[in-house]
Amino acid sequence: MAVPLSDSEKRKQISVRGIAGLGDVAEIRKSFNRHLHFTLVKDRNVATPRDYFFALAHTVRDHLVGRWIRTQQYYYEKDPKRIYYLSLEFYMGRTLQNTMVNLGLQNACDEAIYQLGLDLEELEEIEEDAGLGNGGLGRLAACFLDSMATLGLAAYGYGIRYEFGIFNQKIVNGWQVEEADDWLRYGNPWEKARPEYMLPVHFYGRVVHTPNEVKWVDTQVHLLKNEYLSTYLNVGDYIQAVLDRNLAENISRVLYPNDNFFEGKELRLKQEYFVVAATLQDIIRRFKSSKFGCRDPVRTCFETFPDKVAIQLNDTHPALSIPELIRIFVDVEHMDWDKAWEITKRTCAYTNHTVLPEALERWPVSMFEKLLPRHLEIIYAINQKHLDHVASLFPGDVDRLRRMSIIEEGDCKRINMAHLCVIGSHAVNGVAQIHSEIVKNSVFKDFYEIEPEKFQNKTNGITPRRWLLLCNPGLSEVIVERIGEDFLTDLNQLKKLLDFVDDEAFIRDVAKVKQENKQKFSAYLEEQYKVKINASSMFDVHVKRIHEYKRQLLNCLHIITLYNREFFANPKKSYVPRTVMIGGKAAPGYHMAKKIIRLITAIGEIINNDPYIGDRLKVIFLENYRVSLAEKVIPAADLSEQISTAGTEASGTGNMKFMLNGALTIGTMDGANVEMAEEAGEDNLFIFGMRVDDVEAMDKNGYSAKEYYDRIPELKQVIDQINSGFFSPNDPSCFQDVVNMLMYHDRFKVFADYEAYIKCQGQVDQLYMNPRKWTKMVIKNIACSGKFSSDRTITEYAREIWGVEPSAVKIPPPNIPRE
Repeated sequence: MAVPLSDSEKRKQISVRGIAGLGDVAEIRKSFNRHLHFTLVKDRNVATPRDYFFALAHTVRDHLVGRWIRTQQYYYEKDPKRIYYLSLEFYMGRTLQNTMVNLGLQNACDEAIYQLGLDLEELEEIEEDAGLGNGGLGRLAACFLDSMATLGLAAYGYGIRYEFGIFNQKIVNGWQVEEADDWLRYGNPWEKARPEYMLPVHFYGRVVHTPNEVKWVDTQVHLLKNEYLSTYLNVGDYIQAVLDRNLAENISRVLYPNDNFFEGKELRLKQEYFVVAATLQDIIRRFKSSKFGCRDPVRTCFETFPDKVAIQLNDTHPALSIPELIRIFVDVEHMDWDKAWEITKRTCAYTNHTVLPEALERWPVSMFEKLLPRHLEIIYAINQKHLDHVASLFPGDVDRLRRMSIIEEGDCKRINMAHLCVIGSHAVNGVAQIHSEIVKNSVFKDFYEIEPEKFQNKTNGITPRRWLLLCNPGLSEVIVERIGEDFLTDLNQLKKLLDFVDDEAFIRDVAKVKQENKQKFSAYLEEQYKVKINASSMFDVHVKRIHEYKRQLLNCLHIITLYNREFFANPKKSYVPRTVMIGGKAAPGYHMAKKIIRLITAIGEIINNDPYIGDRLKVIFLENYRVSLAEKVIPAADLSEQISTAGTEASGTGNMKFMLNGALTIGTMDGANVEMAEEAGEDNLFIFGMRVDDVEAMDKNGYSAKEYYDRIPELKQVIDQINSGFFSPNDPSCFQDVVNMLMYHDRFKVFADYEAYIKCQGQVDQLYMNPRKWTKMVIKNIACSGKFSSDRTITEYAREIWGVEPSAVKIPPPNIPRE
């Protein structure tokens, strides 16, 4: 049970979290009881903890509603340019604590809930994560929404509210098992349905050309609410139509659980068109109705459309926005083609998120022909005009035309969605400097040569509200005491902490907060996994989606090497105790990723039960890694593993969260690690391994894993142990396909970086044995993490892509009369 804070502690508290005034506390208690009674229809005799959570959520939501309506009114009156962020994923996590923090209500709620004899933390733990994303791309979209609101932009996120989000991961006998994420089972207090805005979305059908117009006819119509419509003639067909609603409702049923992998399923294409068609209808409705409260069309001329609308495509998933916007302009609004194309291009911008070829969307033409016949025609027309232009610049260069075409010829003709996005957008950006260079010099090299001015970099960022203030209040407080609280909306102010690098009291406070976070997380782990954790061991954390390119296998090789050294090689030597935590989900159909999880759990089974090793080395697989678990593990981490092969991770954002929360990074020069090293100085990160140029050279000359295996005795020992069944005594051949991949088919060159990684981990150990020097390096990292705020990222998008300026105007809350 939480204990109320003393007066001195209250004075110390961060004012952004809200001063708990007596009036506020009484009001929250009253509102809580009212919702328990009138919304949930319960009293304290029969209410469950979940009822208390919902009563509190509705209480907090009440504080949002008035602000929400005021904001809508303000935008209708001022009619600013609107920003529309289209994404198939928004990985929001939990909302209750985030809303309390952002509204400055947390302390008042804490006190009110305590007075009611309840525990706020326990209620927060009841909330389901809104897991409407796979990983980085979806969580980035969520951070961007936070920053767009903070910066006063008239911005909207459009996506699908899936009934089932990313699966819940259970580890059964060491293997990943997927369970449906029924996150809406008890309802969602943070959403408000708008059935009055129900919209039709068309599929299938055929295209009819007449002298005056083009019509898409005989379509199947889905309403945005997923109701299925059709004209049936008799009762039997009517019954069938009602039964068929289940098929229609499948569109928003479930998030596809693939990260960095394209599967090409028809239902996924339906989802992509569904979100685009509904969104664009809403955008055009809002564009036409410029005055508040007016649903009648006001604007009929679309000349000003790009001055009032910016559409950002989060990867290629919403790429159909381009042909759909042209279809609306040409077929519905009867605009001529060239004008429609010019307006579409000035409106849309595209963010590329990956360079992995298997992740690029390449839809079969035959699927489009059946599902979206009019869009296929439009894409062919876009492609023809594009290729005519390329041919005029490079006469006779047939190979260039083939490389740059939207349509890929072959046994199965395909539509390259990335090419469609690049051609149909006025701006294309990568998500870290190194990634944006690869985009220009490799992935879209031909396009960059023709339109270099189109290509930009926008290094990703994270919101400091969730990823510092919410998840690490102890560290936030220590920082506020030194530099004030303005850093929460201007993260560059953390630079001021460089003045405290040698301040003994600050060094002590930062180390103390980290130790408290570790003890809290240790207690959580012991409760969850029944493993005794040494809270003074180094917490070595590797959390992200399980994928070969992220090289969880390299981490496994290090763990086994450490074990061999402690057990066999030099048992007398004093080693730095470590608790290695690896977490992340594998796509259900990704066999190798699932094997990697099984290898991690198998290594843990052997090491954790070895009485000789004791608590000097523990290996824990963090089951069901998600946003709410990240909020617990990141503040407790000492070492952050960011070890992808150079040139494969577009940016990474977990790396930034760890840096901001006082973990040191061991990593390759990949993604945003490069810029983190630039900001903090390479000496303040543990950088190892091949650079992009080295990887490219190795690709040219050939990579032979066997050479490393034969040359490095410790590596050979580790691989032989895995291969022989040392870690899988009940199934000795269990990991032979993992070894076979590493030896003969490893695209990501794990062995090539093994020696450098092991050596670098030795340097980590050396520094960890000097806590003062370690903490000084931590402080330098925190102080230099300001660049990685999503506020900075969104400010750059706003000024350089969307053509809008962030606004500091505070719209008065509902209790203050408007002027």
